[in-house]
Amino acid sequence: MSNLIDDSRPIFVQIAERIEDDIIEGGLPEESQVPSTNQFASFYQINPATAAKGVNRLVDEGILYKKRGIGMFVSIGAREKLIEKRREQFYEQYILTMIKEGKKLGMTIKQITEMVQRGEKHNE
Repeated sequence: MSNLIDDSRPIFVQIAERIEDDIIEGGLPEESQVPSTNQFASFYQINPATAAKGVNRLVDEGILYKKRGIGMFVSIGAREKLIEKRREQFYEQYILTMIKEGKKLGMTIKQITEMVQRGEKHNE
């Protein structure tokens, strides 16, 4: 876990995203227990209620579930659900924005695609 907090966004959102990242990357497999809100609070030096808000957000989305008296666990299917959610966010935040900007610059979809392919080769 990285303990760097971005001051420009709510901390509870960042806590939720870090748990999501761990699930997507395989660090928290399905049915595994996630750190407690007190552990998050201690690690990030934040209020436990703030950490709980981030965790509860994932419970509301069906990514985590609570075993009474034991803690929070990763739901079955959570990784796939998160990947689909992130792909949709990627589409909305990057693809649509890229196309809009390209069109503003008078570019065709073919030209935009060629730039993406050039970027892919650059990052190999």
